[in-house]
Amino acid sequence: MSARSLVGSGVRALTDRLPGAHARGQAPDGPVVVVGGGIAGLATAALLAREGRDVTLVEATDEVGGRAGSWSADGFRFDTGPSWYLMPEVFDHFFRLCGSSAAEELDLVRLDPGYRVYFEGQADPVDIRSDRQASQDLFESLEPGAGTALGKYLDSAGATYDLALRRFLYTNFTSYPALVRPDVLARAGSLVARLVQPLQSFVARRFTDRRIHQILGYPAVFLGSSPYLAPSIYHLMSHLDLTDGVLYPRGGFTELIAAVRRVAEAQGVRIHTGTEAVELTTTSHGGSDGGTARARVTGVRVSDRSGAERTLPAGLVVGAADLHHLETRWLPEELRTYPQSYWDSKTPGPGALLMLLGVRGELPQLAHHTLLFTDRWEEGFDAIFGDSTHIPDPASLYVCRPSATDGPDSGIAPAGHENLFVLVPIPADPGLGHGGVDGAGDATIEAAADQAIAQIADWTGIPDLAERVVVRRTIAPADLEDDLGAWRGTALGPAHTLAQSAFFRTRNVSRHVDGLYYAGASTIPGIGLPMCLISAELVLKHVRGDTGTAPVAEPGGGTVFDR
Repeated sequence: MSARSLVGSGVRALTDRLPGAHARGQAPDGPVVVVGGGIAGLATAALLAREGRDVTLVEATDEVGGRAGSWSADGFRFDTGPSWYLMPEVFDHFFRLCGSSAAEELDLVRLDPGYRVYFEGQADPVDIRSDRQASQDLFESLEPGAGTALGKYLDSAGATYDLALRRFLYTNFTSYPALVRPDVLARAGSLVARLVQPLQSFVARRFTDRRIHQILGYPAVFLGSSPYLAPSIYHLMSHLDLTDGVLYPRGGFTELIAAVRRVAEAQGVRIHTGTEAVELTTTSHGGSDGGTARARVTGVRVSDRSGAERTLPAGLVVGAADLHHLETRWLPEELRTYPQSYWDSKTPGPGALLMLLGVRGELPQLAHHTLLFTDRWEEGFDAIFGDSTHIPDPASLYVCRPSATDGPDSGIAPAGHENLFVLVPIPADPGLGHGGVDGAGDATIEAAADQAIAQIADWTGIPDLAERVVVRRTIAPADLEDDLGAWRGTALGPAHTLAQSAFFRTRNVSRHVDGLYYAGASTIPGIGLPMCLISAELVLKHVRGDTGTAPVAEPGGGTVFDR
């Protein structure tokens, strides 16, 4: 996309978001029902309840958490989703909005190294420290002059991240004046250039060493994308791991979800698990939001574990599950903001082969976070996002070893054992099959898991890894589709390509149903736990009629971002 066409498309996208009645401070009165107990749903419920609304949250499964779930077996407790704690100020800001703080709710530790990288064909790994100067020294050792170049790169990343927080992440894109600020206009040229240039090209213009390309390009995967597809504005991600550093909540991300649930219930939210939303009930209504609304929310029909159904009355409903699933499951075609043809034209984030491995003995070869990068870097992403998709072999993959940080008392792993979470990015294709326990998944999935275990064993010097596995479970795209309603089985949500970022991403308020809002990774601002927390705040801003770009002020005034 050229800069000129980007501007034209951007104007159209922003015009599409100009607020109707319910986005101008006229949010419907009455009870609130939030559907989906992932972090976005829990956070939205908490913020709306603190606003004085009567809030009920329903979750179809027996536990809250959504993608940030957990699974236990034989003394191990595994996180089944997110494992990187980045953008700590976003978490702290959310807790402060609810009258608490991250320090009060979580036991956070800084990881050192932040993560470890094994490159194909190299015996010795590289440790990435949570320290800017250490990162510059490392890059200089990989490529002469790269240390100085990284300093400039991180200066740009930090400035871009700061601007994103102030102007682009905490906005619903419903006001032109709020976006056209001097600090944005001063950088308009560079922002447009970085939107149309892929991250890989941006990195390659500044560094030549392939290993550096991989270290700086891999954060695109956190965004459900590839460095060849993600706009280079996302180089801001390197500010998070190379400057700010990587944290970890002791006890795992189960503890984070428990904390968000705790503050939601403290605000008065009623949480019903094992309760599936089967239908959105509406009444016909004509055009109070400028002519596009055709119905108004009246409630949510739910079914409990016994199959008994009832209707929860609601003046406002927040769909915090997969947006494609919600619209196609709940709404007739004429009430959908995004018809199937819209989804058919969009790019999903990668699928994932997830492996939960309980391993006998210690694994010092692995850090808390370890990445394995193949020489066939571009080919690997093409296998996931290209025209002819398949599971990469070998794959660039990720291993989390939370037992490196948490001891046996945490319940992460029994004494003398290690807990491993392995993620292999694969195509978002439920046709690849289901996973299972102890090798009981579909043949394609289990064969890929065997290959990944063998790759980890070979590259990191753990020759007997497979023999030491005492607990094994695989999770695949078909599981994510069945269990979470994930569109095309994606592990993350719609990819952060240019056409699916910022004001181009799906809107978070229904065009055709008054009182229906959306939160979570499917909508703005996007993928990841911090983005899901921000999406909750964006619903709050809609309800308040707040069209500004700044985060909502915390009790007492100001925000953590001002400190």
